[in-house]
Amino acid sequence: MRCPFCKEDRDKVIDSRSSDAGRIIRRRRQCLACKRRFTTYEKIGESFKLSVVKKDNSRVPYDRDKITAGLQKACYKRPVSTEQIQQTADRIEEDIFRNFDKEVSSTFIGESAMRYLRVVDKVAYIRFASVYRDFEDAGELIEEVSQAIESTEPAGQSKLFDQ
Repeated sequence: MRCPFCKEDRDKVIDSRSSDAGRIIRRRRQCLACKRRFTTYEKIGESFKLSVVKKDNSRVPYDRDKITAGLQKACYKRPVSTEQIQQTADRIEEDIFRNFDKEVSSTFIGESAMRYLRVVDKVAYIRFASVYRDFEDAGELIEEVSQAIESTEPAGQSKLFDQ
């Protein structure tokens, strides 16, 4: 594997984890030349055709990059690392593939993203919810913010990303 920083192809694997219900292997690597670390993802060669059913009942091919982009926008200028964003996307994707084979609703994806963002960063959660839920007026937004402020993390949720 070539290092994305110095382009050398000498590295060692520091950590390997399975995600996406075992369909993807995430590897943390360290370049032996420049000593910098980077992450690679290995996917199974089989192609799967998962469609996302949008609110207007149209169907589009599933694209993990859209989930990641939405999370990045919600977390813009927030103290959320790229690693946390990738872990959140991993967990959303695991939820999808654990529950659906051919089609998943955009509603399921959005609700799953909000559930994880609420634990990661409440401001990012509110940003995501404000776009996803398309609030009609400021009152709805204020109610959502109030609920987020008042809620406390359920037991065990604070360690969601410490694994």
